[in-house]
Amino acid sequence: MGEVITIGDGLANALSGLNTERDKAAHSYYAEPTVDPAELINAYRGSWMARKIVDIPALDSCRAWRAWQAADGQIELIEAEEKRLNAQGKVLEARKKARLFGGAAVYADFGDDASKPLDLERVKKGGIRFLTVFTPRQLVPGEIETDPMSEFFGMPKEFTVAGGAAGHARIHPSRLTTFYGAELPDRDITSSAFGWGDSVLVSVMSAVKQAESASANINSLIFEANVDVVSIEGLAEILKMAGGEDKVRDLLKLNLDAKSNLRALILDAKNTYARKAVSFASLPDLLDRFDQHAAGAADIPMTRFMGMSPGGLNSAGESDLRNYYDRISAGQTLEMGPALTRLDEALIRSATGTRDPAIHYDWNPLWQLSEKDKADIFKTKSDAARTIAGNGGTSEPLMPIEALSDALVNELVEDGSLAGLEAAIEEYGKLGEQDGEGDDEAAALSPLKGQQPNPIIANDAAPRTLYVQRKLLNAAEFIAWAKSQGFETTTPADDLHVTIAYSRRPVDWMKVGETWSNSDEGMLTIAPGGARLVEPLGDKGAVVLLFNSSELSWRHEAIKRDADATWDFPSYQPHVTITYAGGDVDLSKVEPYRGKLVFGPELFSEVDADWSKKLSEA
Repeated sequence: MGEVITIGDGLANALSGLNTERDKAAHSYYAEPTVDPAELINAYRGSWMARKIVDIPALDSCRAWRAWQAADGQIELIEAEEKRLNAQGKVLEARKKARLFGGAAVYADFGDDASKPLDLERVKKGGIRFLTVFTPRQLVPGEIETDPMSEFFGMPKEFTVAGGAAGHARIHPSRLTTFYGAELPDRDITSSAFGWGDSVLVSVMSAVKQAESASANINSLIFEANVDVVSIEGLAEILKMAGGEDKVRDLLKLNLDAKSNLRALILDAKNTYARKAVSFASLPDLLDRFDQHAAGAADIPMTRFMGMSPGGLNSAGESDLRNYYDRISAGQTLEMGPALTRLDEALIRSATGTRDPAIHYDWNPLWQLSEKDKADIFKTKSDAARTIAGNGGTSEPLMPIEALSDALVNELVEDGSLAGLEAAIEEYGKLGEQDGEGDDEAAALSPLKGQQPNPIIANDAAPRTLYVQRKLLNAAEFIAWAKSQGFETTTPADDLHVTIAYSRRPVDWMKVGETWSNSDEGMLTIAPGGARLVEPLGDKGAVVLLFNSSELSWRHEAIKRDADATWDFPSYQPHVTITYAGGDVDLSKVEPYRGKLVFGPELFSEVDADWSKKLSEA
């Protein structure tokens, strides 16, 4: 009988040794990973990669925090209680330590026996005295609860805190908000668990060491970027002579001194000198691969891990970041939320003195919208509300106007689209709560006060060219500044203005809508300071003061978008024309006007094609 070879399932080749005892890879196996706690601390303190891997997900899970949903007074009480206890900071500290050490817990002290189960119904207003964070070194788990009917099944029956004036203190798990680092598949078969999880660094430590070793080795190569090679004829014979090494050393020193002082190297004709340069062309890509390997092991996008912007035309950096934020959000819902449940119940009672079932919270989104995105969303919601309301009275509303008004106000308050809206509603009341006086007149004018039996549909206004400007109201201050800078004449005070729109294409003015303004008089004030320049503009000899204004820029874009207006220039830059006769003034020496700019209401008119013929100076 021949030799019997036992092989496992899968592809095998006895001749080559594939998947047999001769296969070197067949002897690879995974051992239980263990990292000494001291090494974890040293890595966190000495390795920026290790610190980021621990801190970034913990920080991202806590930095936006929560938005409480409750009655107005209750929200202030709960947020004040969170601030008093530094709940957000304590949870962040626990999350960091849990990721580093494998676990951590936030202990809530109520001034009673901590070894007894917490009775939430007995928590009174101000009942939580303080919050404390414990690490596994400070908090020792006891016997594991094996009763499957217990809510603490699989968890320690109690924890012990070593030290303190009272010696060893015992804490019931109901008084702890416990977080774990890397979850273990089964604590019963893991010898190093001790009731906690693994440090997140355990599985990524090798990737971190490889990346940092690669960086250190590349750094060492920099010192060997250029190596001088000197060939000396008969070197071997010289070294055999008495004092030969000293002669060679003296020769090299003489040559190097001459090279340093005279920038020339003097050698025997038969000796040679060469410089060998090391190429670093492929090293950046190699280092990036190691960094990507570490970021992948940590499950953190390179854009977040390295603090860099995505590169390339088809870069998916934003998509990766959104996916990462979605994962953090899922962790908030599936891990942090359940862990915080008991603490939150106690927090609500400690803040309000009772438990209103309507109180709850939502995690604030990590992905922040730009101002343009917010403006687009606001316009979309407003247009949808108009459609539901009946398109300005031209069709039947899809729901009661009061219900639509309340829902829209709640939505705008929730996303913060209009600052101070909630306070304004409290002052003036909701639509359904406002005084009914004059409802008959309002019903004839507005779809929000009833439906007209026979609505009159107005035709669109006749299209015409559009010029929109705001007059400068503090013109005297502006002109005084211009005179102090050497301008002999200026644009007349009553003609100083900022242009917002200039459309040669006829448009329907009624589609422009009205500007958003916090002034009852329609004025707009540009605060002092900011980026300001004095520059020539156009071919008419104009010298202008350039300044920035988000409101003017948004208004300009809104007019172009809503009315399909044109603009004759590549981009819009708010400015006030100082003069059309700059003369010999050296603009490089002009100090721009730094004071506030106060503009009056918007003035609409048609485009004057002959405006340049009417220019005048004061």
